Amino acid sequence: MNTTAPAASPSPRSVLARNKLMRTAERLYAERGFANVSVRQISEAAGQRNNSAVQYHFHGRDELIKAILSRYTDVIEERRIAMVEALGTERTVSLEEHFTCLIMPGVEYHIEAPGPTWGARFFAQALVEPALRAYVIQEHLNTPSHRILDTYGAVRRKDVDPGLLQRHNAMVRQLSVHAFAELEHDLANGRIDRSETEARWRQLGQDLITALCGLSAALLGRS
Repeated sequence: MNTTAPAASPSPRSVLARNKLMRTAERLYAERGFANVSVRQISEAAGQRNNSAVQYHFHGRDELIKAILSRYTDVIEERRIAMVEALGTERTVSLEEHFTCLIMPGVEYHIEAPGPTWGARFFAQALVEPALRAYVIQEHLNTPSHRILDTYGAVRRKDVDPGLLQRHNAMVRQLSVHAFAELEHDLANGRIDRSETEARWRQLGQDLITALCGLSAALLGRS
């Protein structure tokens, strides 16, 4: 007979502390990079008296980073999966439809999120961090919506060499992730007037869709 008691739910105070640590870490890592921020600095900036707060709430830096990544990408994935499923499965989708599903959920998130945001810059930092890169690609760029899109055949086709597809996907990843981070940086640092936020995000979305369609057609041939 299993008599193990269920794990207790975290207290409201603990939830508040975790959220503050995550928000603070996201900002500091986005602005300074992972190498230039210690867990002690995060605790202090989050107003935690205990300098071991990150260790207590997350068991270390890496778990804190993974929690922040999940919070950022889960919201976007929820939007993307709805767009992907709305396409249906009766036909092969176009490159434009494919990249609209890939790009626009992130655009909509950044339009609706209260500014300033740090998620795009944080994600870009994580993607180039040697210890995190494989995790980010596997867990956050290989989501159900991405896998469903692959089955629709706009990019992943039987006539495309796997090595070429891998190189293509790396280019798409780098262009989209860092373009988002650049715009987020410019908005946060006053290089773009906040009144232009929605227009600039929508323009970036359309520009990326156009660019990625052209890149894919050139490298892979038109579907």
